Amino acid sequence: MLNLKGKSALVTGGSKGIGLAVARRLALAGANVAICGRSEDALASAVEGLRRDFPSDILKLVALAADVRDEDAVRDLFLKVESEFGGLDILVNNAGVGIFKDLASLEPAEWKTVIETNLSGAYYCSHEALPRFRARQGGWIVNVASLAARTSFAGGAAYNASKFGLLGFSEAIMLDHRYEGVRVSTVLPGSVSTDFNVGGKADWKIAPEDVAEVIASILALPDRTMVSHVEIRPTRPKKS
Repeated sequence: MLNLKGKSALVTGGSKGIGLAVARRLALAGANVAICGRSEDALASAVEGLRRDFPSDILKLVALAADVRDEDAVRDLFLKVESEFGGLDILVNNAGVGIFKDLASLEPAEWKTVIETNLSGAYYCSHEALPRFRARQGGWIVNVASLAARTSFAGGAAYNASKFGLLGFSEAIMLDHRYEGVRVSTVLPGSVSTDFNVGGKADWKIAPEDVAEVIASILALPDRTMVSHVEIRPTRPKKS
């Protein structure tokens, strides 16, 4: 059973979908949780719902607006998290966007939006997390990628590039920092029932809570063990 009492976590892209489900699951395990996103209204609504379920005398729940594409904003975000919690133990890099066009139609600004959010954002956040992990003699980075990190598809030039890159990034930093007590895992979900995915929500798709449960099972592993990456698929995908 996952027990995170006394631990602190930051979930990017935490105001909805997978990020909010992960934040809720970590709070259920007893962690202090900070969520970040770009929409202050969405963050306020999300943290209000979390606080209704988890009284403030049990754990801390905070919402912090930040754009992970902005290096300075990320630096300020981590300073605020450190001020709130005194340190950090878990980083879940979940913030992501998708723009799906063939390359000829994909504008440079759209390419930058996808790459800078999905890949550079994970770099900025992980780079800030590492000194906090060293201070606590360990920590865990969980990167939320996609099956698109393994399988390319038409219209996915930017998205595939960002997720292939995120998987490679994750494996490299695991090798760089594993002897410092830093564990790095990547989850690769298929179709998840959120508004992010093509086709929107559907009963046959993976629920955000299912992804959160997989992440919880990873975090519950003994110190001697970690999962490098795990692929998650719908049991019965819709037939085309």
